[in-house]
Amino acid sequence: MKTRELGNNLTVPAIGFGAMVLSPGVYGDIDDTRAETALKAALDAGAVHIDTSDAYGVNGHNERLVGRAIKGRRDEVVVATKFGLAIPEGEASRSHPVGYAFGELRVNAEPRLVRRYAERSLRNLDTDVIDLYYAHYVDPGVPIEETAGAMAELVEAGLVKHLGLSNVTADELRRAHAVHPVAAVQNEWSMWRPVDPDLLKAARELGVGIVAWSPLGNGFLTGTVQRLGEGDFRHNAPRFSADNLASNNDRYAPIRDLATRLGITPAQLALAWLLHQYEHVVAIPGSRTPAHIEENLAAADLVLHPDTLARIDEALAGFEVTGGTLL
Repeated sequence: MKTRELGNNLTVPAIGFGAMVLSPGVYGDIDDTRAETALKAALDAGAVHIDTSDAYGVNGHNERLVGRAIKGRRDEVVVATKFGLAIPEGEASRSHPVGYAFGELRVNAEPRLVRRYAERSLRNLDTDVIDLYYAHYVDPGVPIEETAGAMAELVEAGLVKHLGLSNVTADELRRAHAVHPVAAVQNEWSMWRPVDPDLLKAARELGVGIVAWSPLGNGFLTGTVQRLGEGDFRHNAPRFSADNLASNNDRYAPIRDLATRLGITPAQLALAWLLHQYEHVVAIPGSRTPAHIEENLAAADLVLHPDTLARIDEALAGFEVTGGTLL
C-alpha cells in the first residue's frame, strides 16, 4: 500500500478504513463476528489506518471492536478516534445543526472533559496511546483554541501522538493550529461533495493533511445503490430519498460509463480521483465485505491520465446533486 504524510511525521496508507459502518444502525444490522472479519481483512490488505469514534455505536461499541481487531498487532496500526458527541451523563450539550432529517447533533468539547473522553477511548481501544485524536465537531459554546489547548495537554501527557480536527472551517483550523500543530483535518470530500477551497488552501499553507470521510458518498459513488433497506441511516439523508436517488443516479451515469471504459469500478475511479486532488489527502472508505475492501484499496495504485482527470472534472461540473449531505 502506498503511503502519505499527514502533518509532521505521521505516515498512513493512502487508503485507510472507516470503521463506522461496522456498528449496527448504519447500513442496517451487523453482528460482531462479521464486523471483526471486515476489520481483519482491512488490516491484512494494508489499510492499517483505522478510523473510529467514541460516538459510533452504543457505549463505545465501535472503539471496542477496533480494540479487539488490533490486539497483537498494535505496532503496525495507526488508530484514530474522535470525541465530543458521546457526552457523559449529566453533562450539558449544545446544538450543532446538520443537514440530515434529525436536524442536529449534540456536542460538548469543553476543555475539562477532554482528558475524560480520551481516557474512556483508551479503555475501549485497549491501548495506552491514540495515534490521531480528533475533536469530532466544533462546540459552538467553546472557542476552538480552548479545546485545542486541552488536546495539546494529552500530547504532553503521552496519551495522544497527533492532533486532528473534524468537520471544521479554514478559520477554525488556523486558530487551533496556532495553539498546537494539527496533523490532519477530517472533512467530507468526494466526487459529490467538494472540499471547501479555503480549507484546502489553509491545509496546504500549514502542512496539514486531509482525511476524506465519506469518499464514496455514503456508498452512492459505487454505482450500486438503487434503494435503501430497513434500518439504513441513509434514510435520514436528503440525497438518498427515492426521487433524489433516482435523479442523482441518472446524472452520475457519465462517471460510471468512464469507469467501465477504463476497466475499473466506479468506486475505484472515485477514490483514485480523490487521491489526485492533493498530495496529502487520504481516504477512509468503509465496507463490511472483504472483497469490496480489497477492491477499494486497489485504487491506491491507480494513476489517472491528465486527460481522464479533465473528463471527470467536465462531467462533475454538469453533475448537480439533488439533496443535502450531513453538513
